[in-house]
Amino acid sequence: MNGLMLIARREITTQVRTRAFVIGLLITAALVAAVSFLPKIMGGGDSYTIGVVNSQQLPLHTAAPDIEFEWRTFADEAAAKQAVLAGDLDAALVNGSKVLTDGEIDTELGVLLQSVNREVRLGAAGVSIPPLEMVSVGADTRYEAARTGIATVLVLVLFMLLMGQIVMVAMGVVEEKGSRIVEILLSSVRPWQLLGGKILGLGVLGLINLVTILVVGLAAASFSGLAADFPPGIATLVIAVLLWFVLGYAFFATLSAAFASLVSRQEEVNSVLTPLTMMIMATYFVSFYVTNDPTGTLATVLSYVPPFSSMVMPVRMAATEVPLWQVGASMAAMVVAVLVVLKLGSTVYERAVLRTGARLKFGEVLRAR
Repeated sequence: MNGLMLIARREITTQVRTRAFVIGLLITAALVAAVSFLPKIMGGGDSYTIGVVNSQQLPLHTAAPDIEFEWRTFADEAAAKQAVLAGDLDAALVNGSKVLTDGEIDTELGVLLQSVNREVRLGAAGVSIPPLEMVSVGADTRYEAARTGIATVLVLVLFMLLMGQIVMVAMGVVEEKGSRIVEILLSSVRPWQLLGGKILGLGVLGLINLVTILVVGLAAASFSGLAADFPPGIATLVIAVLLWFVLGYAFFATLSAAFASLVSRQEEVNSVLTPLTMMIMATYFVSFYVTNDPTGTLATVLSYVPPFSSMVMPVRMAATEVPLWQVGASMAAMVVAVLVVLKLGSTVYERAVLRTGARLKFGEVLRAR
């Protein structure tokens, strides 16, 4: 166990001290913060400038509190008309009975003017009409858009981190094998310790990236006001995402190391990782589909099937409410899959990592004694 931790510490310190890791982490944090503020910057909220001539300002803000209204008073209709044509006004209310616009009026503004003007006139006439009581008898859809957005971002983040980390694992294994450093290392530690230490160390780096993304993203969302639209249970989701990342990374990284141990040159890494890359891509595409149909049969079934569950289940948890027993069952199945892969991967790694030369075949290595 001391050997495993020694290798893990070596991987962490070697990578953390590099300029590329520090710069990459800072760029990631900056991009996440920018994305969190982007909806506010791009959206900016609707605003209208309205002129009035011999009319009172309508209380439009009571019907649309999220919209900003600016009112300007004009002496006569001609001045208001000129302002409308110049683009200074979105509309002008004249004598409380006519609205001037340059072309078709904005649909939202038109509806607001008509409805609020009607309510004001009815109130002045002493007629009071109570508003309709809105009662939803279906599922709560208040956070549907926010959940879909969070799930989509989550898919992209997990996919990019998993792909990046498994490539680092594979390149590290091939580099050590090709340079014969592995022979020196195995004189001091056992193969499973070397493999486990590398996976553990690079996994910690992946967790650092993921935690940075989550912390910066949530903090920026709070400052930008975007967090107000988040559904309840975000803290639970964050913990679940971290756990699922660990399981998914352990599964894919072990296979990555096993496949990489079959070759001796870095030029062969991409080709030897093709089956694993296709598996991750399939998991990604399924998870991306699940963001739009989290309660469908495909999403439900694959959230129990490793390795799909490593991405599908956290996406389901983000996109909809998932019973706790389903999460537990899915996680238990993934843990079993990880244990099987660890046994399989360590066997291939131990038998292949010291064999240099031509590319080895996965099946032949497994059958070798």
